[in-house]
Amino acid sequence: MEYFNRKSHWENIYESKPLETVSWYQPNPETSLNFIRQFNLPKTAKIIDIGGGDSFLVDHLLDLGYENITVLDISNSAIQRAKKRLGNKANMVKWIVTDVSEFIPTELYDFWHDRAAFHFLTDKNEIENYVETTAKAISKNGNLVIGTFSEQGPTKCSGIEIKQYSEQTMTDLFQNHFQKIGCITIDHKTPFETNQNFVFCSFRKN
Repeated sequence: MEYFNRKSHWENIYESKPLETVSWYQPNPETSLNFIRQFNLPKTAKIIDIGGGDSFLVDHLLDLGYENITVLDISNSAIQRAKKRLGNKANMVKWIVTDVSEFIPTELYDFWHDRAAFHFLTDKNEIENYVETTAKAISKNGNLVIGTFSEQGPTKCSGIEIKQYSEQTMTDLFQNHFQKIGCITIDHKTPFETNQNFVFCSFRKN
């Protein structure tokens, strides 16, 4: 089996494709912001955005006055693009360049957010490691929100196979460490006018 270099793949995408041409482009991340409103997170809450790359969630969080934001992405190019867009505001954010499957957290987070990163982990060991990492990284009563392609969504993204989830399979995966709050399904319209069906689930740390 040919070795797949995930980091090189994503660096190439972010170096070659403008932000507004990628399928996950979302200038107003309304679903993610609604979860933050739902949890009534204080402005001092420690928030980490997994696979945040150059998404616009960090912009909105800064505009809302959040003071303790971390963005993690496998692609240094993605993070550099976000920093350039934010200008001086980028200094108010912690940036981590790593594959989340290898992430070793050094602090506890009150809110772990992942839109469309988790479903790229298809290896059983990487999935289990991700779950264990969230258990270690999220504070007591902290919140976890994950959005992945649903069972009605795409089977590939950016040329890579993904793992689809349902409310049940997502709940089963995290139930040892988290209590489910709720799940919703939404359609995300891509820049090329196709729909991608997502399932978003929110959990609270036991």
